Amino acid sequence: MLNGIIVIDKDKGMTSADVVYHLRKALHIRKIGHAGTLDPEVTGVLPIAIGQATKLIEQMHERPKKYQGTGLFGYATDSYDTDGKVLDEKDVEREISADDIQEGMDKFLGKIEQVPPIYSAVKVNGKKLYEYAREGIEVERPKRQVEIFEYQLMNSPIYNAEAKQESFDFEIECSKGTYVRSLVNDLGKNLNTPAVMTNLRRIASSGFDISQAVKLSVIEENPDQVQSLIQPIENFFKDYEQIDLNNNQWARVQNGAGINLKTDAKKVALRYNDKVKAIYKKTNHGYRPDLMLLANE
Repeated sequence: MLNGIIVIDKDKGMTSADVVYHLRKALHIRKIGHAGTLDPEVTGVLPIAIGQATKLIEQMHERPKKYQGTGLFGYATDSYDTDGKVLDEKDVEREISADDIQEGMDKFLGKIEQVPPIYSAVKVNGKKLYEYAREGIEVERPKRQVEIFEYQLMNSPIYNAEAKQESFDFEIECSKGTYVRSLVNDLGKNLNTPAVMTNLRRIASSGFDISQAVKLSVIEENPDQVQSLIQPIENFFKDYEQIDLNNNQWARVQNGAGINLKTDAKKVALRYNDKVKAIYKKTNHGYRPDLMLLANE
């Protein structure tokens, strides 16, 4: 049985659910799911959990994500990207300096409240915002708190004197639930110049990065080689203290029993035969089960 995480480099035009559907079909497996939805127009890292790794999806969501993208000063849309309806246009009469852009980006660092785009999958009263938008129904969008760890200008911005627009490349590291489109739109507001996101690529998510990613087509064409492309569950817990179980401890863990360990770590990864079999957490009565992965072979 396959157990682990396949890091897909998603192509533009596919939904995250499309990727899961194609992998389920190519690998003939049912226990599969993705962590961290990517919009169809966004490319890059989409972690896919298989087998026992599906138990990790909730934890995978919690880890920071990293993106590289491009924004454009000169107009803004209702979707905050180039697919939307233009709401505001303003000629960029002179080049906006790199220092001014970076200073604007720095104001978003830390914990902030963010309003999601109207064209997003955030639900209000059980209905997705984009469904309201398509029906022309105005609805109050709920604010959410997110955290921005990095918002950095990459390269020098490019000013187009003829079009009176300016493009800029950026890199963002952020918490789950962050809409990068909103950060670009809000940056424009802060600089008093409408802005829109023109391109976005996720380069890291759930502790994995683009260097570990593989194209969906590679797996579809070589399904028998998928084992060599899977990130083992052990890689997800590489930052945990690892403890190898003896036979007596393993017998107790198989029954979900508590054990005593010579460590002060809050959580530990318990291994048997070089495989993580359980995550245990510290309690007042020794270490107790937090997540069981007994079938991780």
